[in-house]
Formats: sequence, C-alpha cells, structure tokens
Amino acid sequence: MVPNAMSIDVITFGEAMMLLIADQLGPLEHAQAFVKRTAGAETNVAIGFARLGLHVAWCSRLGTDSMGRYLIQSMKAEGIDCSHVVCDGTQRTGFMIKGRVQGGGDPEVEYHRKGSAASFFQPQEIDLPWLIGARHLHATGIFAALSASCLATSIASMEAMRKHGKTISFDPNLRPSLWANEGVMRETINRLAFLADWVLPGIQEGKLLTGKDTPAEIAKFYLNAGVSLVVIKLGAEGAYYATAQEAAYVQGFAVDQVVDTVGAGDGFAVGVISGMLEGLSVQNAVRRGAWIGARAVQVLGDTEGLPTRAQLVEAKL
Repeated sequence: MVPNAMSIDVITFGEAMMLLIADQLGPLEHAQAFVKRTAGAETNVAIGFARLGLHVAWCSRLGTDSMGRYLIQSMKAEGIDCSHVVCDGTQRTGFMIKGRVQGGGDPEVEYHRKGSAASFFQPQEIDLPWLIGARHLHATGIFAALSASCLATSIASMEAMRKHGKTISFDPNLRPSLWANEGVMRETINRLAFLADWVLPGIQEGKLLTGKDTPAEIAKFYLNAGVSLVVIKLGAEGAYYATAQEAAYVQGFAVDQVVDTVGAGDGFAVGVISGMLEGLSVQNAVRRGAWIGARAVQVLGDTEGLPTRAQLVEAKL
C-alpha cells in the first residue's frame, strides 16, 4: 500500500551537488565534454521515493548560481517538496566531477564542495512542527560530516523525530576525507546510528565502524545499541538483515553489465525504506532494495536506474 500522499512521508536533510560525468573512459584530464546530472546521497534517495509516489521533502541550502537553479528545478520536476530549501545569493552551490570506467570499478571522482551553501545549515533553521509532522526521517553520515553546524542539525533533527515517536533510517555513507580522522568519524557516525531505527551500512563500512568481521556480528553491535533493524549491503551478493526476531540473507539480482556503482547504495535504501513504510515484511523490503540497487549499477548517473511505481508493480516488488 502506498502511503498517504496528502501528508509528508519522508523528510531528508542534505547537500545536493551538480554532477558532471565525463564523456569518455580514462583519466578525468582526458575528458573533453561532460554530461550534467544531479548528485547527493539524500537527494538521490528523495528522487527514488518521489518516483514511487511517496510525498518526500528535502531540506537544504543552495546558492542562487546556475548550479543551484538547476538543482532545485530538477528536484521540483521530480515531485520533491522543496519548500524548506533556502536559496542564498551570498553562497555557492557545490559540484562534483566523475570519470567513467569499464568493467564495474569505482570511477574517479573529484568533489568541489568546501564552503558550499549546504555546509552553512544551522540547527535553528529546522522547522520543528514541519519536521515532526512527517512520518519518517532519512539521514546519512555525509550531511553530518560537512560542518559542525550540519552535525548539530543532524543530531537535533534525529532527536526530535525520536522524541515524537517517528521512525528514522540512517545510512553511514562514509566519506573519510570529510572527517578529522578515522576515530572521530567512527565515534560520530555510531552516535548518529544509535539514534536511528533502521541502519544500513555496507559490509566494509560495518567492519570499520564496529570492529567486527561478519554481517551477523555487525548487526548485533547495532541491535545491542537499540537499533531495531540492521541491513548490511553485500554488493553483488545481496544483503544480510537482522532484527531482534529474525535474521537472513537476501540474494542479489544478476546484472548484464555494471556501468557505474555510484548511487547503488542510495537505490538500495530507497527500496528498503519504502518497503518498510508500506508495511512489507523485512525480507521483502530488503529484496526490493537489492533489486533497485542492481538497477542503479547499470546506468551512468546516480538516479536513472531508480524505478517508477509502475515499474515496481510490473516487477512484483
């Protein structure tokens, strides 16, 4: 069952960036032209929710430069509620450049986000009645890593939703270059994860954050901290999930060709979270996540593989 479209189903805070994708394989310096797309973990997930018919709102800051105008127009075109996005003419919008690879490896990526408009978001900018009026909050470790004020915003928004009995999902989305050191990253990301109901780390992220070696041990670490569902992404192998009542592996979906792995985790999150909000069993929600993640690796940009509701129905997921 699709959630009530008249109310906000999901809110997410996060930075959107303009993405430039190289026109040819090889080092970025050899590229002569680029394809323009949107990027940002939180907005990727928001786009995925919107395509499935959920009412999703995105909260952030952008500049009024051409990149900011492009991003907000793109988000509105996807049906995302951007009423709480501040466009500030004194600040600039972040962007990133991504290379192209063959055979499924990770592409070369350059980020140009230092001092971006989103990094100046302040916790006092949170519209509390609007926030707690939503059913669910999706958070990631990227927004929290942008600045001290973004971290404070992440904590404040998660604590407010928790206090008012709303559900929270959290994807660590580790970006070591944004943190002072690995120890600070681990401690802070786990602090945020412990505020969530559903935590979705990748297997390597889980190992780094918990010091544990297996999916079962990683899941137990978070379950013991009060998390109700842990879903660990295992790449092509699928995923492992655990709650206090059940635990199981979900097989991955075969793909014909891996084009770009960036955005696959966001697609996975779209599937799991939408499934949980719609009342699917945990296993079926994770299976939906694995299917959308598999779609995401077969396309060039971060969002082209995100399905519509009709495509989801056709796949019987």
